[in-house]
Amino acid sequence: MDAMLWEIGETATALRRAFDRRAASLGVTRAQWRVLARLSRMPGLRQVELAEQLDMEAITLCRIVDRLAEAGLVERQADPADRRAWKIVLTANAKPLVKKLRTLADDLAEEAFQGLDVTRRDAVRAALAVMRDNVAAKPPRRKALGQ
Repeated sequence: MDAMLWEIGETATALRRAFDRRAASLGVTRAQWRVLARLSRMPGLRQVELAEQLDMEAITLCRIVDRLAEAGLVERQADPADRRAWKIVLTANAKPLVKKLRTLADDLAEEAFQGLDVTRRDAVRAALAVMRDNVAAKPPRRKALGQ
């Protein structure tokens, strides 16, 4: 069974590397794309919420947002509900880039799923969803050492 987890991990790594190579032609890192993609789906997240959702340290996200802001792709807006917090939003300049990156991701997905018909693709998606649900937010089972 652990071989399957290894295969999933290796597949995820191969997909990330393939995406990185393609996104580099647009001058975007994977970390930047993750931020842009999340903000395009969930505009106006507070910086702390964005870091949590991306499973990223706050200081790391802050640096990425700084670079994206310098490039004119995002802006920080004061959170009216909390004067200490900032909401992060995409700028109009980001929208064409996000569209290109989405197309790039769609093309990569099509390439990755070549040879798998719709039924098999749906089965893979469903199996991965079950696996995520099985491990999400559950405390690990404790076993005594040596068992």
